[in-house]
Amino acid sequence: MADNHSFDIVSEINTAEMHNAVVQAQHEIAVRYDFKGTRAAIDYHKKDNTLTLLADHKGQLDTVLQVLKEKMAKRGVAVNALKRGKMEEASHDSVRETLSLHIGIEADDARAMIKQIKQLGLKVQAQIVDNKVRVMGKKIDDLQAVIALLKEHGPEYPLQFVNFT
Repeated sequence: MADNHSFDIVSEINTAEMHNAVVQAQHEIAVRYDFKGTRAAIDYHKKDNTLTLLADHKGQLDTVLQVLKEKMAKRGVAVNALKRGKMEEASHDSVRETLSLHIGIEADDARAMIKQIKQLGLKVQAQIVDNKVRVMGKKIDDLQAVIALLKEHGPEYPLQFVNFT
């Protein structure tokens, strides 16, 4: 039995499943009757983890986003990983919106998580390692209490708990 147990808190998405969700959404947009003859489109930029939605008007843009969210949910990709950007005018009387995918835990959020963990009063230590938070403790029950706390009161983007030892 190990003296210390630990786990890492990360915020990641499965990029392959995200790509599949985008392809499925693009296919649905191409064949749906209400999108026929429109400029509705989704572009996925893997390198910088962004998506660009294009539509003829705001209502159609919201529908494109809804189609994308449905496909993400079906593929098991967390929908709350999407951060909406500013809607802007594009060429030919269309609108465009850039969405970013939340990957990694930001330093401010990591500090807030560590503060929440310390306020629990359990015998655990938490530290920031790169873009993740490592939590260590002697009792597995204490670590499970930390997980329960963060699932309840964590940030609005998805968290995963990995590397249990």
